[in-house]
Amino acid sequence: MTYWAHSENDYSARHRLATHLLSAARLAGERAGDAVWRQEADLAGRLHDLGKYGDLFQKRLDGTESGLDHWSAGAYAALVHFKSMASALAIEGHHIGLQCASLDAVTSRMAMVRRGASPMGHHIRLSDPDITRLLARASTDGIHPDAPERVALPFRPNALRYAIASMVDVRMLFSCLVDADYLDTEAHFQGGPEGKRYRATGLSLDAEEAALGLDRYMARAVRGRNHSSDAVTAVRADLWKAVTEAAAGATGVYSLTAPTGSGKTFAMLQFALTHARKNQLKRVVLAVPYLTIIEQTAREYRKVFAEKPAHFILEHHSLAGIREATTDAQKLDDNERQRRLYAENWDAPIVITTNVQLLESLFANRPSACRKLHKLRDAVLLFDEAQSLPQHLAVPTLAALSHLSHAYNTSIVFATATQPAFDTLDEGVRKHAVSGWQPREIVPTHRRMFKQLERVEAVWPAPGEALDWGDLSTTLRDKAAPHSLCVLNLKRHAHALLEAMQGTEGLFHLSTNLCTAHRRAVLDEVRVRLNPAHPQPCRLVSTQCVEAGVDLDFPLVYRAMGPLEAIVQAAGRCNREGRMNANGQLGRVRVFEPAPDTGERRRMYPNFAYFQASEVTTSLLRESGGVLDINDPDVFRRYYQALYGVSRPAEQNRDLNRAIDELDFPEIAQRYRLIDQDAIQIVVPWQGGIAQYEQLRAQAADGVTGKWMREAQTLSVSIYRPRPDHPAWGCLIPAPFRRGGVSDEWFVLEDPSGQYYDETLGLQLPQNQIVMIA
Repeated sequence: MTYWAHSENDYSARHRLATHLLSAARLAGERAGDAVWRQEADLAGRLHDLGKYGDLFQKRLDGTESGLDHWSAGAYAALVHFKSMASALAIEGHHIGLQCASLDAVTSRMAMVRRGASPMGHHIRLSDPDITRLLARASTDGIHPDAPERVALPFRPNALRYAIASMVDVRMLFSCLVDADYLDTEAHFQGGPEGKRYRATGLSLDAEEAALGLDRYMARAVRGRNHSSDAVTAVRADLWKAVTEAAAGATGVYSLTAPTGSGKTFAMLQFALTHARKNQLKRVVLAVPYLTIIEQTAREYRKVFAEKPAHFILEHHSLAGIREATTDAQKLDDNERQRRLYAENWDAPIVITTNVQLLESLFANRPSACRKLHKLRDAVLLFDEAQSLPQHLAVPTLAALSHLSHAYNTSIVFATATQPAFDTLDEGVRKHAVSGWQPREIVPTHRRMFKQLERVEAVWPAPGEALDWGDLSTTLRDKAAPHSLCVLNLKRHAHALLEAMQGTEGLFHLSTNLCTAHRRAVLDEVRVRLNPAHPQPCRLVSTQCVEAGVDLDFPLVYRAMGPLEAIVQAAGRCNREGRMNANGQLGRVRVFEPAPDTGERRRMYPNFAYFQASEVTTSLLRESGGVLDINDPDVFRRYYQALYGVSRPAEQNRDLNRAIDELDFPEIAQRYRLIDQDAIQIVVPWQGGIAQYEQLRAQAADGVTGKWMREAQTLSVSIYRPRPDHPAWGCLIPAPFRRGGVSDEWFVLEDPSGQYYDETLGLQLPQNQIVMIA
């Protein structure tokens, strides 16, 4: 009898099961490379669809059966017959996701299989309860699995000393199996008369050629910039030299500390490409925390590699593919289709993505999220604005990245102007990964660079000094200082200041209550007004969304008291290019305490962690005699050491730590969230994009698709999900899916009178303060 894996493709050809299993084993082994668990990856490939040798599954392909579990049989065989716990978990999870790997949980699930029942419950049946019969059929069909000589995850009590490291190993194996299975299945259904047709593989990284291209670009476009000061030019040259020299080192964990405006964005890429060439690495992955940075960085990197094919750089984030530079609709569709295929498994030389996408995938359990993880071996992972990593996730994140570097020939680079003292968490990290966290600094002379690039002076508030909105408004209106930025901690504070400044010439506002396209338009206008060749009055009142990676250059910045790293990020928008230094001046950053508008001090900040960090800054300021030098990296280190001493990151997030101790993959995936609030997306009628809004609104009436959601991103605003009785629901229309049902995440704002989307303040729903994201 011939056993089949998949139904007919467009050429009426079925997919032979033995062919699929052997192909999956081969592809999974190739992806495993020289990993110690390569034999387990091969085993997983051979056994992952063992249940399809069951008669019931073959009837399912004929349409006469349904509700079958074809994966548990292979998992049972891998564990009981071949002693591979990691293979068993990967096989079990290749459809339903990785399950809890505790000894008790696995024993319970396998006991159900032994009794002939599916662990999925009574509504699902095993395709065949006789595992011995299935293995015999596979053997007759030419499938001969071997027990691995070494295993990634021993199946015995107290076998795990380093839980996070072992779980990374399981996810990596799982990634190899899932990618192999998906690629071979896709090849069958895309096949022709000649047989299976595999997708075209992505481009490979020629690091030497790419580095030469970067060097040519820098010589042409950056080193010759004539509006930068001599000090800025000198520091950028020193930074370039430092990263090039450090790149000769072996793979490992690195920090890159450099002042804002020193050219860190391109220096990171120089390190990565030179390091990849020295260590024969295959890929560069850049992760950034904010979409504003990711778009800006992708735009700059694409200029460097303008002569490369479109998918030399792969963007994987929510705005990717929305604004491709072509008017050819067919070409646009083809490019986006190919981008999405490559994004499934990160098959590109350079990947630009978000912290959320990368880090949450490292702690995920779903097949689609884990599929790309094997592409992180033999790679350089760059994390820009590393200070944005939340404290409550710091220790597990560092442990996972440390093991990834230690076991998979990958280098990790944490780059920022305000380098967190993560090395002080080494003891906590070593409880989860033997390699710990002791990064090598790429720029040992960074302290000198900060002094050389001293572009701003900070003015700190005196004890007890506070500014109310009227006083602040009067100061910002000063005609002698027509260009100023004011960064506030809360949207309600920004709104209060804007109200006090009504009628001021050149007044602008920026916050996440404005949709992406609206924010981009505001920034474009601000840059025009700041152009030194044709300056116009410009006073920008903003929340923290302006701080990280937004390329603005104000001579004067006001910053509400907050975490030290936030104050330094705001200072990065002041005298950014060092033009004032040429006249013997420095930019001025005035830190101020807003006058209290609430009886509880912590309510002056977005959340408790932000409040706690702000209090540490205030305490450090008091201990330092009322002055903190934001140009001194040692001050940042003292700040982070004090902050970690107060907040104790290793003891935070007890639910996540408990799930890690229990090896509970699904619970870990639920608990590891960089953005932990439940949010919804609202498509808004911003007048600058009203035609697109009307088009999206009309399309939504017929049912939305993935393409609709991607296009809607630029006109959407995120808010916390309102309570069921919140009045905002009266003007929010849920987007129906074309396939049926309605979205619980996407909504269209019905605003015929224009009262809910203000052209200055953005989204203004009823009881807005309850649902605004800070």
